[in-house]
Amino acid sequence: MLRTLLSVLLASAFSAQASTDLKPHTETAIQNIQAQMLQWRRHFHQYPELSNREVNTAKKVAAHLKSLGLEVQTGIAHHGVLGVLKGAKPGPTVALRADMDALPVTEQVDLPFASKVRSTFNGQDVGVMHACGHDAHTAMLMATASVLTELKAQLTGTILFVFQPAEEGPPAGEEGGAKLMLKEGVFAKYKPDAIFGLHVWPGPAGQLQVKSEGIMAAADSFNITVKGKQVHGSSPWRGVDPIAVTGQLITALHQIPARQLDVTQAPAVLSVGQVHGGIRWNIIPDDVTLEGTIRTFDPQMREQLLQKMQHTSEHIATASGATAEFHNHSFAAVTWNDVTLTEWAMPSLHWAAGKAGVAPIKPITASEDFSFFQQEVPGMFFFLGIAPENTPVEQTAPNHSPLFQVNEQALENGVRALTALALDYLANPAKTAKKD
Repeated sequence: MLRTLLSVLLASAFSAQASTDLKPHTETAIQNIQAQMLQWRRHFHQYPELSNREVNTAKKVAAHLKSLGLEVQTGIAHHGVLGVLKGAKPGPTVALRADMDALPVTEQVDLPFASKVRSTFNGQDVGVMHACGHDAHTAMLMATASVLTELKAQLTGTILFVFQPAEEGPPAGEEGGAKLMLKEGVFAKYKPDAIFGLHVWPGPAGQLQVKSEGIMAAADSFNITVKGKQVHGSSPWRGVDPIAVTGQLITALHQIPARQLDVTQAPAVLSVGQVHGGIRWNIIPDDVTLEGTIRTFDPQMREQLLQKMQHTSEHIATASGATAEFHNHSFAAVTWNDVTLTEWAMPSLHWAAGKAGVAPIKPITASEDFSFFQQEVPGMFFFLGIAPENTPVEQTAPNHSPLFQVNEQALENGVRALTALALDYLANPAKTAKKD
């Protein structure tokens, strides 16, 4: 306990020094970029683009980074953009990441810059909305790049600005997101010593929220096809009813986390999101497909849950004369905040949050493919509260809702946090373990 406290105090001293040396210019630069940042955010909000389709968003980001004189790489993982800011002297390398894609959600918020965009997602006509705040993430990182570029002559080291496509997951049959950026060598030339990312969240406006270790869950999608024997609905005994089997299976699957896993060790969630089967009211179909998601925080529990799901599916189907084919796909690993890096970052976050403060947050069962970056280098992911004024946090529309809103006044603290983390890391990098 004493060692931890001492390390935080020492980090605070170094952090305060780095911030103090550059604070007057940093504060002014952050204030000066606010109006431009809001223009960017509103533009992205009004003209959102789905995962792997972020063509115009990426062009706008790349044009801004080039205007700052940065080294810019484009076309990574389809539409990813990397900006490289090299300080006056060599030193550590730190990465800051923002995601750019929107969701297939029809906006219901009455804003002058509300999205009217429609597109096609997995063959369906859909509305498109930044219902998860990626428009704000992109605008904040663009603003941070502006602020830090003004300090180029005083920087020792390199800052990477990673603008990621397809965080929400690519369309069916495509690759994308953080995993594809890494596969295509986003860190091949400049491998960071640490990476930071933030996400807007319905918390108190301007407050920064964080925890060490598992902050967001690993996410798997699953698909189960139950195959029976088609027959007329008037004589079900002549066939095998996959709909009846699917009903039993859904109930049994939900019992696995509730009754077969030790959830005192870590949370686990299983949800069925889609059921497809049948073509006519009086025909029992040949097959039914159900799809859903699981969320876990422990790798061993994840494997145990997947094994039990496959076992349950096959045996329930067999008991009724049907068969079941079980498949799963890993969407994201656990978003795992490096303990040392999170301790080190606390003074920077406190400086950035000011009166809004820094607060602990419970593990979140949503997922983030930022986790794949953390598998390559030590990383820390945190949240920025953006609850609207005069709205209790518990009544704030959640992420992915058509009513989701961003309190734009809170975004300044996001820029402050990203700026402080980059500056303080270059001045005094955290002593984290290197990853192969």
